[in-house]
Amino acid sequence: MSLDPPTYLFSLQNNIRQRPIPWPGAVRAGHITEGDLRKIQSVDKVRKEQRRQTIEGDLEGFRTLLLGGDGRQSVLESAGKRADIVQYIMVLAGDLIEDIPALSSALLEHPEPYKPFLPLLSQSSNPEDAIPLLTSSVLANLISNALTSKIERSSKTEEALPKLYAYLSTLAQSSDSGLQDIAVQEYSALLRTKKSRELFWRQRTETVNPLIEILRSASGADKDSDSTLWSGGASIRSATEAGLGGGVGLQLLYHVLLVFWQLSFEAKLVGKPLEEIHDIIPLYVQLLRLSPKEKTTRLLLSTLHNLISANRATLLPAAMLARLPALLQNLSGRHLTDPDLLEDLKSLNDMIDEYTRTQTTFDEYAAEVQSGHLRWSPPHRNPKFWAENARKILESNQGEVPKKLAEIMGKSWENDKQVLAIACNDVACLVKEVPERRSQLEKLGLKSRVMALMAESDQSVRWESLRAVGEWMRYSFEG
Repeated sequence: MSLDPPTYLFSLQNNIRQRPIPWPGAVRAGHITEGDLRKIQSVDKVRKEQRRQTIEGDLEGFRTLLLGGDGRQSVLESAGKRADIVQYIMVLAGDLIEDIPALSSALLEHPEPYKPFLPLLSQSSNPEDAIPLLTSSVLANLISNALTSKIERSSKTEEALPKLYAYLSTLAQSSDSGLQDIAVQEYSALLRTKKSRELFWRQRTETVNPLIEILRSASGADKDSDSTLWSGGASIRSATEAGLGGGVGLQLLYHVLLVFWQLSFEAKLVGKPLEEIHDIIPLYVQLLRLSPKEKTTRLLLSTLHNLISANRATLLPAAMLARLPALLQNLSGRHLTDPDLLEDLKSLNDMIDEYTRTQTTFDEYAAEVQSGHLRWSPPHRNPKFWAENARKILESNQGEVPKKLAEIMGKSWENDKQVLAIACNDVACLVKEVPERRSQLEKLGLKSRVMALMAESDQSVRWESLRAVGEWMRYSFEG
């Protein structure tokens, strides 16, 4: 899963490598020692093989150079006032860790393998500042090696990871796609173990939320158009021709999808909250409609497969509402060649076929309400459905469905007022069909909520809430 280095970072590193450093002046000023300078020059601007032999011949010396030890400071600490030297050392350290596994192992054996690096992440609040950017690259490489290493420094790694995640989240929130790509690729390098994924999820407000916004932009569904994800209106052809939304490039999209694919290996932990908070299933279905390349289609299908297979009870209903089955049938008719993609496609189709064979209309409605997001699916406007199922809705599982309906109506739905209109419609139907159970709905706060919604700015919400109140008023004088 090796990725090409982000262009932004690659260009910065090359620029720093070519800068001349007045080393003698730095020695005289006490920013570095003569011994440090000899070590730096012995591996700087030399052939890779010569560099490897030099370092492997003095692993302890080079570890002390970068991390300090035996009462000596790291060169990064002693030269801390010289930004040019710190930048140069960070680039050199990154090259050495990348090219010489023995040095990486030696660094990880140090009691404090991340100590000189971590303070540099917070040196500046400017996301374009070179030192934190270079530091994050070195730390991502070093920690990535630590996560799969047998060296027992897990506590230090688990202390360092949240700090690195927090810094990378500031890049992911940048409007610069180059900085976003640095964050996402470094996330991907770090999400190699269950523990690192769990820590990433623990900081999900910082880590996951900005990446969701990138995907929403790519899908054409920003914060002000949530209903786009549920409409399923765009055809595959027209969506593909329109391209990706929000100016999100294909490479950035691929790298973000790669992060979510890695996170989906913890599907039992993340699947349900991703759907409840971010509507991950309709979002991925929309992206699947737009997917311009087989490699993005492969990641989208694999992630959907991981999430749904581990959370069938909650995510299969969401997949049905988002019209995934029709899209999978369309994909099945394409000339796709990737064996992993084809396997995931077949498995998803099999899961959906099994699910649809056992579902009644009541099950579909209950699953939609439990998903936490309503759309105008057929049951809502079907008088026969309500006549046959209203009582069952109120009684099933101790009134679980109306309780969830009350929870849905308790939200403002600023970006998708349609949900409130549909919920008011459902309340009206329940009161009409089972008027003797009005008190059950009133105890859940549904009467007061529909009355409050009569003052809503959205016309459809006002109309449906008025209809619901009208049904209540019809029986207001009955015993």
